[in-house]
Amino acid sequence: MSTSPIVSIDPEVARARFLKQPFTLNHGLADHPLFTLPRLIELAQSMPGDRIEYNSGKVAVGVKPEDVPRIDKSPAEVIRSIETDNAWMVIKRVEQDPAYRAILEAFVLEANRAAGRPTDDCSDLQGFIFVSSANATTPFHVDMEENILIQIRGDKFVHTFDNADRSLVSEQALEISPSKHRNLPYGELFEVRATRHALKPGEALHMPYVVPHWVSTGTTYSISMAMTWKTREVLRLNKIRTMNGTLRRFGLPQSAPGVSPLRDAAKVVTHDAIHAVLDPLRKSEAIRNFLRGIIYGKEANYYLQTGAKRAGM
Repeated sequence: MSTSPIVSIDPEVARARFLKQPFTLNHGLADHPLFTLPRLIELAQSMPGDRIEYNSGKVAVGVKPEDVPRIDKSPAEVIRSIETDNAWMVIKRVEQDPAYRAILEAFVLEANRAAGRPTDDCSDLQGFIFVSSANATTPFHVDMEENILIQIRGDKFVHTFDNADRSLVSEQALEISPSKHRNLPYGELFEVRATRHALKPGEALHMPYVVPHWVSTGTTYSISMAMTWKTREVLRLNKIRTMNGTLRRFGLPQSAPGVSPLRDAAKVVTHDAIHAVLDPLRKSEAIRNFLRGIIYGKEANYYLQTGAKRAGM
């Protein structure tokens, strides 16, 4: 085994499956003070409103986005009552806090080294911390980055599926648009194709790019963190899929990445030109929300809606 203070990974398994198929590994962060509830309250209070998303954890695996029950509490209140409420929360982009950034960078780089991967192909490192009540469900979805989910507290059960199976998740569903909810359609028959991973504190799961999955927690509240990064290829694919999602919104559906290399290249160039203008403006939360609403409609800011939704869940 290749071992470090924060990552323990079998090099043979990593070399065979890294960035290709899910596999489990171990980590040394389960007792780290950055993941206590008081510290997470402090973190949540320091984050912009559009970096925190939360709702009831009592949902079906294939719940429709419009049926997700909301919680009429502040982020700090949700974390304080996580042991008694049925709630699910994600604090996004925690790498903006230097302490979490340091852990994220160390973890991702060490994991890539253990897998024999070059560390200069790890960019756009982002961290997402999940705080969930007991028996909570994260519905069926995909993540548009490479991901190692580390379990800090409680048990978590992750059901993963083949990321090349377009009968489960279509190419259109993989298009990127802020107006699209993360949750994807799910059928009970999907489950025969699932692999179930049971994670305890100190364990982790590598989920490569666009691996479909859904998650549930055990009988106590759960804390976990997604350590994510993008390779050059993932960055390229995401630019194409962002352009495809944007063009589809304006009535111009596009072919999947790889069908037309020339069009793909043009989309990458266009994406970069647009973001060179918009990215400096997006440092402001108010302008981020404004731009999302103007370009993608009010649905793009769905997670900023307030008030509890009393759905029959």
